[in-house]
Amino acid sequence: MNRFAIIVAGGTGQRFGSQIPKQFLPLKGLPILMHTIKTFYKFDSSIKIIVTLPADFIEMWQALCSEYKFTIHHKTIQGGETRFHSVKNGLNTITQTGVVAIHDAVRPLVSTDTLLRCYETAQRTGNAVPITSLVDSIRQLKGDASKQVKRDEFVLVQTPQVFEISLLKKAYEQPYILDFTDDASVVEKLGTKIILVEGNRENIKITNQTDLLIAEALLK
Repeated sequence: MNRFAIIVAGGTGQRFGSQIPKQFLPLKGLPILMHTIKTFYKFDSSIKIIVTLPADFIEMWQALCSEYKFTIHHKTIQGGETRFHSVKNGLNTITQTGVVAIHDAVRPLVSTDTLLRCYETAQRTGNAVPITSLVDSIRQLKGDASKQVKRDEFVLVQTPQVFEISLLKKAYEQPYILDFTDDASVVEKLGTKIILVEGNRENIKITNQTDLLIAEALLK
């Protein structure tokens, strides 16, 4: 079965406090996005990789690929106004059948085992979403008050979220709503049951300087 990966790189660096997008920040000698692409390539060199970027940063990415002599084949396309629209743009470039992973550009530490579980489960069931359990106590906020809730009734959701291509394309024909926070929420809106698989705790999303330091330590 054909395997695809749409890597969503829509960050601009504002929340990170950087003048360049966080996906381009250096991590152990390479921009974060390059680490992420390499992770998919090492898992399966035949995966067809599509990277969505804000229009203003495509030229910067091409310059970085030249500077770092980055030659792993991938297609770069313009993202959209939101993550939803960026994924939709990526899907529109796929004409074959198979399964497609949607992955955050700033999650370079997804493991081979997680990728294997996600792709193989999606091939069997139509979708797969990696999760990890909560280790901290959590409370639910209601106005000025809060109450304890059972942490074993909640999980943390990661990417890549992998889907059979025709299913995901059908889901993305729906009009965009604010409740669409990830691809699973878009597919679930169709009435499709979401299949959860085990992720890996190292698969952190790099959103601030502390995350970057943690990622550096994990890569060592």
